[in-house]
Amino acid sequence: MIYKFKEFKDEPLLINHLNMGGKNPKGEEINVTSRYFTRNGKPWIGVMGEFHFSRYSRENWHRELAKMKAGGITIVSTYLFWIYHEEIEGKMDFGGDNDIRAFIEECKDVGLDVVIRIGPWAHGECRNGGFPDWLLKKDYKLRDNNEEYLAIVKKWYQSIYNEVKGLFYKDGGNIIAVQIENEFVDNAEHLAKLKEIAVECGFIAPIYTVTGWNSASGAKIPVDEVVPVFGGYCEAPWENHMNRLSPSPHYFFNRMRNDSAIGTDLIAKTQSDGWQLPYERYPFATCELGGGIEVTHHRRPIIKPMDIYAVSLVKLGDGNNLVGYYMYHGGTNKIGELSTFNETKATGYPNDYPILSYDFQAPLSEYGEVREQYGLLNMLHMFVNDFGEEFAPMIAVDSANSVEADDTNSLRYGMRTNGKSGFVFVNHYQRLTELADIENTVISAGNVEFPPIDVKGEVSFFMPFNMKMGDSVLEYATAQPLCKCDDTYFFAEIPNIKAEYKFSKGSANIVTVPFENAKYMRKLNGTVYIGGGCNLYEENGQIHSVEDGEYICQKWNGSEFETLKIGQSAKQSNVEITGVENAPFEPKYKEELCIGGERKLTWKKINVDGRYGFAEIDYVGDVAQIYADGELVADDYYYGKTWRVPCKLLYGKECYMVISEMKDDFYKEF
Repeated sequence: MIYKFKEFKDEPLLINHLNMGGKNPKGEEINVTSRYFTRNGKPWIGVMGEFHFSRYSRENWHRELAKMKAGGITIVSTYLFWIYHEEIEGKMDFGGDNDIRAFIEECKDVGLDVVIRIGPWAHGECRNGGFPDWLLKKDYKLRDNNEEYLAIVKKWYQSIYNEVKGLFYKDGGNIIAVQIENEFVDNAEHLAKLKEIAVECGFIAPIYTVTGWNSASGAKIPVDEVVPVFGGYCEAPWENHMNRLSPSPHYFFNRMRNDSAIGTDLIAKTQSDGWQLPYERYPFATCELGGGIEVTHHRRPIIKPMDIYAVSLVKLGDGNNLVGYYMYHGGTNKIGELSTFNETKATGYPNDYPILSYDFQAPLSEYGEVREQYGLLNMLHMFVNDFGEEFAPMIAVDSANSVEADDTNSLRYGMRTNGKSGFVFVNHYQRLTELADIENTVISAGNVEFPPIDVKGEVSFFMPFNMKMGDSVLEYATAQPLCKCDDTYFFAEIPNIKAEYKFSKGSANIVTVPFENAKYMRKLNGTVYIGGGCNLYEENGQIHSVEDGEYICQKWNGSEFETLKIGQSAKQSNVEITGVENAPFEPKYKEELCIGGERKLTWKKINVDGRYGFAEIDYVGDVAQIYADGELVADDYYYGKTWRVPCKLLYGKECYMVISEMKDDFYKEF
């Protein structure tokens, strides 16, 4: 069967229509058109990863940021949770792990731009959405244009600005964007007022954003004052039921921006009132593509790498021109002087989240470990970082054949093109669903017809047509482009598809990388490396493996790969876990162990003989907590996975684990 597309129709390009854009002291510029972002007048696609500085140890920021950059991230986005910085009214804390200035400077040192999400309300599964408890006791309406609330918000904004002054793009710094509020859907006037206050305080950046999703026609936003950014998750652990979800629309090429499923725990459905967000005025930008998903007490999905990769690839095919992940790096909640900082039903919110763990099943875990989607996503990131200038202006074109949500037999495909060249996208993956193999597949993209391929197994990919390579033109390739290095182009083999290259003009140096190797491929400081079963990053001019141990990697020297040795042997600490007959003490946070009612508690003692490696803990239960010298240091909602806890958290301390009894009161996938 031949798979074709609808007719290509060019879209108007609006420029200089948004109250946006800015220059730095070097004369470099960032601007926003209706279809894409620009840097120095050239189309540009940023790759943004969420990482919450206040949920991670300051001493490890630099290394973790280096790992993010190695994964193709170019922008770090981060919340400022008000409660973290002013838990007690008038007692401001921007020190230690709360030092936003030091974090932004670390980002600059690594070579990353920053988006600061200044709230005032943030959500982020934080207590009260980030509002301090004292703020909730005020006798005026919050998230509203009343004078009392705006005055205290201005004070909060000013406190932030005092910390980040001089770090904005206009100053030669790396803050390129400011997000106002979060998940605020029905009051454009309030968002406009918050932006006005932010600018008055000094928050002057090339880009201002707000979250654009809503249950109906997109959030009400001050048109042309902010860029609406969107999201898409493969699961929805905030849904209040315990049933399997319907197939996610994010695995289909449908050009959907507004995901009405996000935030349904807090955003009420709205009736149509004539408002329609004017999508045609803004580029398709995301800030919350699910890099993973957190578990709630009542919903505990197990996220697979392809769950994440397929969604991101589909969104690229649908026109996404700012690739933003939430979360990209997990973290750990702090415990305040007055309370824990996690979202709970006890605080009036719909979900119970762990007290400490904000792992999110992210590409980089709560403790900095690499998950497989990290390497998969980097295959996309290398591409947009190297070819974004050509790719960003390309328009998404729908397939000629539509596919229904329950259709497991039809090809799901899309295209980005400028009318002459482009890329065809195929997604043969649906979370928790087996799709039928599709053999002898012929895709026709304009005047180019790809040779027959078999689409088998769980696979998502894209292929170029009429791709310029210097003075040459690649008519088609049945392989996925990765990156370029000087005059050499790197492609990844697509599983179960033979890599073929046909040129209509000239030729080019092409290196085809097996798919399994491509997951370990990194472009670091302009040089291509492939880790030998390890994940690579660059720090202080040296190539390191994320994993402990001795490894090899391949370095491209301009003509071939040469082998290098990296890493160093590390002694894995021994971990001993033994049963305890009687409870050694009353757990400090027993309420977490008894969500939904009293549960039987089981105690174990943990002994580790060193700081290196991880304690691998296999248990079955509802909630597990680890106390070191009587202080809670780690917790976990059981979801069928081995719990890995850094030995350095436990070494040299008296450690106990307490596990609560599992009952049949949550959605599970194990």
